Amino acid sequence: MTTHRAHCLILPYPSQGHINPMLQFSKRLQSKGVKITIATTKSFLKTMQELTTSVSIEAISDGYDDGGRDQAGSFVAYITRFKEVGSDTLAQLIKKLANSGCPVNCIVYDPFLPWAVEVAKDFGLVSAAFFTQNCAVDNIYYHVHKGVLKLPPTQDDEEILIPGFSCPIESSDVPSFVISPEAARILDMLVNQFSNLDKVDWVLINSFYELEKEVIDWMSKIYPIKTIGPTIPSMYLDNRLPDDKEYGLSVFKPMTNECLNWLNHQLISSVVYVSFGSLAKVEVEQMEELAWGLKNSNKNFLWVVRSTEESKLPKNFLEELKLVSENKGLVVSWCPQLQVLEHKSTGCFLTHCGWNSTLEAISLGVPMLTMPQWTDQPTNAKLVKDVWEMGVRAKQDEKGIVRREVIEECIKLVMEEEKGKMIKENAQKWKELARKAVDEGGSSDKNIEEFVSKLVTISSLGS
Repeated sequence: MTTHRAHCLILPYPSQGHINPMLQFSKRLQSKGVKITIATTKSFLKTMQELTTSVSIEAISDGYDDGGRDQAGSFVAYITRFKEVGSDTLAQLIKKLANSGCPVNCIVYDPFLPWAVEVAKDFGLVSAAFFTQNCAVDNIYYHVHKGVLKLPPTQDDEEILIPGFSCPIESSDVPSFVISPEAARILDMLVNQFSNLDKVDWVLINSFYELEKEVIDWMSKIYPIKTIGPTIPSMYLDNRLPDDKEYGLSVFKPMTNECLNWLNHQLISSVVYVSFGSLAKVEVEQMEELAWGLKNSNKNFLWVVRSTEESKLPKNFLEELKLVSENKGLVVSWCPQLQVLEHKSTGCFLTHCGWNSTLEAISLGVPMLTMPQWTDQPTNAKLVKDVWEMGVRAKQDEKGIVRREVIEECIKLVMEEEKGKMIKENAQKWKELARKAVDEGGSSDKNIEEFVSKLVTISSLGS
């Protein structure tokens, strides 16, 4: 029987973009002898297409077991009930695990669910907040929490100076929210991530020190911050975890064979890969501009259009593509993104700049063309273009639409022009630094080692 050194209960917010980074962190802990139990909602588990992971998964309830957030009707209703029912069912799970021979001694929770800290305190457990976004974005929300900054900013703010930032940012670079009661509540939740951080033992950030030195140094004066990323499967970084090729969890079924077979027939660094992640909804007019921008660029492209978004494609677009060439473009409902980004044929990633996608592109050294939609994405796009210098940002017009000519121009800039060469060189530099951070003795690896050794000490004192 395996003897575990400690037992971490992991509590993610139930969406794929939040669970995957915490799942990857769990695998790192598990490789160092820590027992892991991931607690996610019954409603989320029902949406799973794929669930192949070595870590133990247990169900708790958000109060809406049949449909989760959709069943709740509104975000406020969902978060309110989740706090009440989630606290109760999480407590029941901790009691159940106490009789398993290896009781829980730490809760690692997503700060979207700050009530987890109170549950941890009730059981005398240590707690760690796990921020799935980068430190720069967390810093912005911290300053909103403190009342120093307002979101959305007033248009008068030409430049915004934020402590810990290496450069001033403009109003178009800060997290954006459509003005609506629902959006206001989402912003409340993001700001409330800091409501009880003074009670936690660790603050873990899904980034790596070399990527965000200045802002991490600044935030470290306030909170016990440890960077533990990039949280992507080990095979694409340090290769220290055997068989860690996939996250092991997906809401959508990837069209793996179609994507890889098609890529195998393309020239090196010739393909534009396009994906807006698992949640973003693109407006019909934007979808049309994107479609013709891709076609007019004369580059072959692999475009992920989720089945719920497919009806927004221009009429006859797919037929017209085939008339040009069988290889011109491939449109799929979902793809194995890491394998696509790693593929030698991929030359550019046109992305909404969600943090997981951005971190994957950094880790695999892929230049980016960014079209941020909302929340943290404009800030990520600013960092990609101006701080890490490994991509360009496609400018919107006054209607908030990126036009086809702009898309075409940006693709050519990244893939053909002199500036594109510099972007590629920087992308390779960050790829190497990302790998070093998680490899033995790297900044993130040291932080994980320190986290585990403190956990083991706590565990031995409690036994």
